[in-house]
Amino acid sequence: MTALASIRNLTVTYRRDGAEVATLKNVGFDITAGERFAIIGESGSGKSTLALAIAGLLPATARIEGRIDWLLRQPASLRDHAPIGGRDVGFIFQDPSASLDPVMPIGMQIAEVAYTHLGLGWSQSYARAKTLLERVRLPDPDAALRAYPHKLSGGQKQRVAIAAAIAAGPKLLIADEATSALDIVQAEIVGLIRRLVSEDGMTLLFVSHDIALAAELAERIAVFRHGELLELGSTAQIVSAPRHAYTRALLDANLGLDAEPLLQRT
Repeated sequence: MTALASIRNLTVTYRRDGAEVATLKNVGFDITAGERFAIIGESGSGKSTLALAIAGLLPATARIEGRIDWLLRQPASLRDHAPIGGRDVGFIFQDPSASLDPVMPIGMQIAEVAYTHLGLGWSQSYARAKTLLERVRLPDPDAALRAYPHKLSGGQKQRVAIAAAIAAGPKLLIADEATSALDIVQAEIVGLIRRLVSEDGMTLLFVSHDIALAAELAERIAVFRHGELLELGSTAQIVSAPRHAYTRALLDANLGLDAEPLLQRT
């Protein structure tokens, strides 16, 4: 199977209060093209830092050691080039309000991504925006094109953010805690992400603190704690025979005694 990205010896540090603090420590693994891959861990585990590093979105204050080699583009001479956010990598953030411009209509925000990265004319880009709003099943796409973000519910905003993230047809879609603030419609958004990834042949990197949710969506799971990769394996192995005590603790914390077995839900 072809690796989409190869992460090797990745360490990310920040300077805080005069000291170097590592949020990722010597991390290494491959992301396979076309797979659904989950990164899980508690707050402070380094999982969001890793997602931002993969997308090339870390702030300038971060010091990065190690390598992320990409196979997003051909020929082979271009393999080490960093991906272009929006075109090669789509990113869905936890808070859609923070990723949407409050003073720009929704249709323009989505169309702008297509216009910038696909070389389409404005009318074509706007038509693509409407199609994407239909694909994410936003009610009344024609009205939504002209609406501003504050007119939408949290779940509707997240659907718009997903449409913008896939507007340029990225190879990799990163969802960083994209459902954690959506209690009522969480299952709908997870199902939507699963469907779009399948339809467009994208690779999915799903970042979450919820191992049960990750198990519903992912084929492989990586478990992080304090910036370190503790365990990596298939979903079946992770939920049925975890090797690390921390992984077992996550499973115990997310599953009640009467919970349906995870493997029946994958």
